[in-house]
Amino acid sequence: MFVPKNLRIQEKEHIAQFISEHSFGVVVSDTLEATHIPFTFKPEEGELGVLYGHIARANPHIHQLTGEKALVIFSGPHAYISPSWYENGPGVPTWNYAAVHCKGRASLLNDEETIQAMDDLVSKYEPALLDNKTLMPEEYQDKLRRGVVGFKVVIEHIDAKEKLGQQRKVPDQQGVYKALQESGELGDIQLANYMQKRQLCMGDIQ
Repeated sequence: MFVPKNLRIQEKEHIAQFISEHSFGVVVSDTLEATHIPFTFKPEEGELGVLYGHIARANPHIHQLTGEKALVIFSGPHAYISPSWYENGPGVPTWNYAAVHCKGRASLLNDEETIQAMDDLVSKYEPALLDNKTLMPEEYQDKLRRGVVGFKVVIEHIDAKEKLGQQRKVPDQQGVYKALQESGELGDIQLANYMQKRQLCMGDIQ
């Protein structure tokens, strides 16, 4: 991913938060096979962190994640940006977004590690389920676990980008932020909320 210096996310803490909040990613192998799955991220492991996931044992993609290079893509809020939102022309339509690309080497987990990775994922989204033996009895979980394979990606390089109109003048940023806020489109509102959270490209609007 091409990341100009002024669009690069520098803070490791924000990158970790971004991955956690937008954890449904795409893992791509050298053969360009891709699988969409949720990940858990452990930034404290290794130099840049480790991603954990699991896919169906029947998915042939698993055979390409055994010690091979992999790319994992996490996409954040994104929206169409109209040049009519700028104070003055000229302008052209564009698309603003945030995304993180993690490159590293994938390897398979053993059975115990796979169980832990799956429990970590459930714990993140609905921890009470781990103790709900009526809804998720052990026998049922064991049966399903036999149908999946866990893997991890030890991250070797991260590209993190926020394209939010950093190069625009303050009035243009104000116009874009206001238009996104007032839009009825979910994607527009999510991008405006992201800009507000990051305090970026709002044209000093509080």
